[in-house]
Amino acid sequence: MPKTPSNKLYHLIQSLSGPEKRYFKLYARTTSGDKSSKYLQLFDAIEAQSTYDDEALIRTIYADQPIQSRKYSELKAYLYELILKSLQGFDENSSIDFRLKRQLQSVRVLYRRAHYDDALELLQKVQKVAVQYEAFDYQLEILRWQKQLAYAKSDIPFLDQELTRIEATEHHCTERLQNIAAYQNLFYRIMISIRKDALLRSKEKVARLEELMRHPLLQDPEAALSYKARILYQRIHGLHYYSIIDNQRFYTANKELLALLESHPKMLRENVPDHISTLSNLISSCGLLKKYREAQTSLDKLLKVKPVTLDDEMRIHREYYSKKLSLCISTGDFEEGIHTMKLEQKAVNKFQQGSFESSRFYFQYFYLHFGIEDYDTALEYLNKWLNQPRSVEREDLQSLARILNLIIHYEMDNNLLLEYLFRSTYRFLKKRDRVFEFEKRVLRFIRDSNKIDSRKELVAEMKNLRADFVALSQTPSESVMFQYFDFLAWLESKISGKTFAEVMAEKYRREEN
Repeated sequence: MPKTPSNKLYHLIQSLSGPEKRYFKLYARTTSGDKSSKYLQLFDAIEAQSTYDDEALIRTIYADQPIQSRKYSELKAYLYELILKSLQGFDENSSIDFRLKRQLQSVRVLYRRAHYDDALELLQKVQKVAVQYEAFDYQLEILRWQKQLAYAKSDIPFLDQELTRIEATEHHCTERLQNIAAYQNLFYRIMISIRKDALLRSKEKVARLEELMRHPLLQDPEAALSYKARILYQRIHGLHYYSIIDNQRFYTANKELLALLESHPKMLRENVPDHISTLSNLISSCGLLKKYREAQTSLDKLLKVKPVTLDDEMRIHREYYSKKLSLCISTGDFEEGIHTMKLEQKAVNKFQQGSFESSRFYFQYFYLHFGIEDYDTALEYLNKWLNQPRSVEREDLQSLARILNLIIHYEMDNNLLLEYLFRSTYRFLKKRDRVFEFEKRVLRFIRDSNKIDSRKELVAEMKNLRADFVALSQTPSESVMFQYFDFLAWLESKISGKTFAEVMAEKYRREEN
């Protein structure tokens, strides 16, 4: 038996949900009938470890008995394979895909033993489920078995009567599979185009995106030939509207997608990740349109989604807390945001360390601490966000992080360091060969503010900057920066002498009324 790396087995066991662990133990005892078997002991020992310790496991399993390393490696490999087999059985109870696959395996078993009528009877049951769940690939397999069984039985009348229908159904299923694949490829191409420029500000990338959106399949919803294809059609358009900052149509697309998903309750259970992401996007669109009450209603709905897998649990945790924190920021309730942040940091402990990326919260943690004027902690989180490994997706967000870095040091009166950061930021933007007007204006203000002595002159300069920001916020190529951080509210706080939190809260109350 092949050697199984220790960390591979450890990570698999630590990633199991409570129901999956219980199912495995029942499965293992039913399979072996030996409740004290060494592989169950090894499972319990690994489950109990907070950090992996191979030597401690060996002592637990073998005590003081001498063992061969090969024997221990085989034990780990056997346990790993046994867990995978139990998870296949577990997934069969919660996945139509696994159920159909297992039933078609049963058809094969009956066929090989010449139980043709029994195989046909089972095939009819499988076909009903496959049609109900738009399992077109399994429908093709079912049609193949219908022909194979008719041939084995020499059922010429069946083939004579049904072959034309079978051919038509095969064409129907193949056409829909190709249609779904085409939408999937479009979705991935558009997602790549957007993620490669996270703020989507260059004209070339906008033009490339618009060219993708002119694809014939995206012009008419009737081009989507199935429920699954219609979901992809809506997701693509929602992604497009978000990227071009058409907030109203982004909201409408997500409302329509959620209604489509929830119109098929049985299919919805098979599509939990899409349900989570759609609710998350709807909450985001509500925030962009200042529909805060609807955002809260959708947040409550998100918490009620029943996860099927551990990945579903992590998605719900990630999307709920990220959107809840965003709502606290938008309403100016930074104290509530700090409280929610602590709840999130406590709740995340139930997930295996390393399986959950807390880094996606760094920017929100920065924003919250900036809002309560805890600039030192805000700077720590901003640096964590800035120092994440660079990727194509994060390339444009680097400029945002550097601008915010300048602003937070401006708040902290770090004038000497500010001069260095100014030069560093300017070099970074210049090297990128695309300094936008927003960035130019912020850099100019930071540079000139140190030369201004009187409060009156400084306020006048801030008012000029505010006027520029108002104009830039209406320009598509510049407005995206204002979606990430409320620079106008920050300037208003500096001009009025109010705190940033007070300005954000007042803005929320005006929008709510």
